[in-house]
This record gives sequence, C-alpha cells and structure tokens, in this order.
Amino acid sequence: MNHIKNFINYVKSYSKYVDFLIIIAYIALSMIGLVMVYSASMVPAEMNQGSSTYFYYRHLAFIILGFAIVFFMTYFMSGNLFKMKGVQILMIVTIIILLLATAIFGTEINGQRNWIRIGGFGFQSSEFFKVIAILYLAYIYSRREKRLGSEDTSVVPVAFILAISGLVILNDMGTWMVIAAIILSTFLYLRLPLKIIFRAGLFVLAAIGIGAGFLYLINGQVLSNYQMARIDTFLHPFNDPAGTGYQLTNSLIAISHGGLTGTGIGNGIIKLGYLPEPHTDFIMAVIAEELGLLGVLLVVVLYLVIIIKAMSYARRSTDTFYQIVCVGVAMYITMQVFINVGGISKIIPLTGVPLPLLSYGGSSFLSVSIAIGLLIIAAKHVKQAEIVEKNKR
Repeated sequence: MNHIKNFINYVKSYSKYVDFLIIIAYIALSMIGLVMVYSASMVPAEMNQGSSTYFYYRHLAFIILGFAIVFFMTYFMSGNLFKMKGVQILMIVTIIILLLATAIFGTEINGQRNWIRIGGFGFQSSEFFKVIAILYLAYIYSRREKRLGSEDTSVVPVAFILAISGLVILNDMGTWMVIAAIILSTFLYLRLPLKIIFRAGLFVLAAIGIGAGFLYLINGQVLSNYQMARIDTFLHPFNDPAGTGYQLTNSLIAISHGGLTGTGIGNGIIKLGYLPEPHTDFIMAVIAEELGLLGVLLVVVLYLVIIIKAMSYARRSTDTFYQIVCVGVAMYITMQVFINVGGISKIIPLTGVPLPLLSYGGSSFLSVSIAIGLLIIAAKHVKQAEIVEKNKR
C-alpha cells in the first residue's frame, strides 16, 4: 500500500511540469480515431474477418500501448537519455538493420514494400525512422551548435539521414517527404546560411538523380507501375472511376456528401464497399462524411494545439536539443497531416501516408505516440529550466 501511495505522490508532485493540454489533445484525437476506425471498418471487418469489431479491438490494443508509452515517457524518462552517444548509435544501427530487412524480406502491400514481420508481428520500420531522424538531428546539431555555420558540420548529418532514407524512398515516398520536411525545418529554424541550405538541396537532387538513373538501368523506368497509376489518378481521377480512380473519386464524393454537420456516426455510405480500406489512409474521408465540416475542423484544431504548443516550447527553450525535438515533432505531424489530407482531397497525389493518431495501424500510432512523449519531455525541461531561472532572480 505504501508503494502505491508513494507512486501517487510522485505523480502528483511531478505533474506540475507536465503540459496536460498536449496530453488532452493527444487523447482526444486517439478517441476520435478509435470511434471512427470502428465506424469505418465494421462492414469490411464483418465481411473479411467474420467479426465487425476485429479492427476495433486491435486498434484499441495499440491505443492502450501508446498511452502507456506516453505515460512512462512523461513521468519516468529524461531527455538526457537521448543525448547519450551509445543510445544514439543503438537507435541508428537498429533502424538501419530493420530498414534493410524490410527492403529485402519485406511484405508488399498496396504496391509498397514497407512491412516486415518478426515473430508473427508485422510493423513498418519506416514509421519509427521519422522519430529517430528527429532525435539524431537534435543530438548532432546540439553538440555542434558552435560550428553550425560551417558546411562540413551542417551537411554531413543531413547526408547521413538521406542515405538511410534511400532504403525507404523507393517504396514509401510519403515517409521520405516527411523526413525531408523535418530536415528543412531544422535548417530554417537554426537559421543556417542559405549557401548551406542550397548545397544540401543540390546534394538531395543529385542523390535523387543517381537513384532515378539506377532504377532506369535496372527496370527501364524510374517509377513503378503502381506509382505511375497514382500520378495518373491524381491528374485524371474521373477518367477511370471504376478502376485506378476508384478510391480518390469515392473519397471526394464522401467529403462532399458530409456537408456541414455530416450524416452522423455510423451513417456514412462510402465505407460500404466503395473504399477498400476506409479505416486506414482514407479515415478523414469517413470523418468528413459522418461528422461533416465541423468534425474535420475539430480534428484540425486538436492537431493545431499540439503543433502550436511544440513551436511555443521550441521558442522558449534555451537548449538546442529540445528546440530541434519540438520543431521536428511539429513538422512530423504537420507534414503527415498535409500529405494525407492533401492526397484524399486531390491537392497532391496519394502516397499512402496514414493520418496521425486517427488511421488504423499500430506502427503509425506508436510512432506518433513516441513523438508526443518526446514533446512532453521537452516541455518538462523547458518548464523546469524556467522555474530554476525564476528562483535565481
């Protein structure tokens, strides 16, 4: 009993450093996602799995695990752990091994080879690469902040991350776009000289050119037939509404059908066989139809709470490591939301990127949960530093 009391007292005393608004937004998005995953998946789950709650309970299990991770990171982890060289090496080596294993032995789903199974458990290693990229950039640039103006110390970490991302770019363009956005936002936030940003951009273009040439020599084409079909669907979605344009056209119909207030939870029709997997990448189309514009705006506001909070703590922090972590998490969520929503609404081509905390999928949910945990750790550090500074006055 004493151990329980001590634990409760510890949590209470430590809670003054925790930003609960971030946690509330995180939990709210997760609960909305759980409800909408059930609504979107109950028909295909009944038809294909024999139980309308199949995806619901699986997603609920990942949410519970994600909540446990965030709670543990909030109260029992320090950012100093990720500043240790050994931890950084372990993370980088592990993700390289996983990405290589995925590229060689991975399972191809929907035209993308980004799934790997270990011990009967399938996951996407590329999802966790986003978080590791943030931590690596924060670690390197915080250690070299006095030499940030020099080209060698600024471009090399970027080249390293881009080299690793070459393992996923061929099959997961969406992840590569998120990584590129995290790198660019880090450069801009640190106010690196334009010549360094320009040269890093040239390096990226050269790497893409070399990769494209290599693919052309091997396959006779740069993009796969699946990727070409997605681009053609983006340009002409209604040319083949029953074929390649099937998902996008039905997604647009669902969005327009929802109107201001939606048809009501469970009352949408686009999920009834018109979208093959409405509970994954097209979950926002279901939200737009069943919750309407107001539901979409609620989701956007909850995302904005997390993003604005992240940028606020980046501005308030005096530690470069936590600044980059906050900026990286903000860009991770911002870019992934843009790519997903932009894809289903025909702003950009579809890339198969899940909507953070809302789409069904354990890898994506756990990756974003870890990112939220890192943001909360950074926020704790900022608050603690501000209290110490206030007491000195």
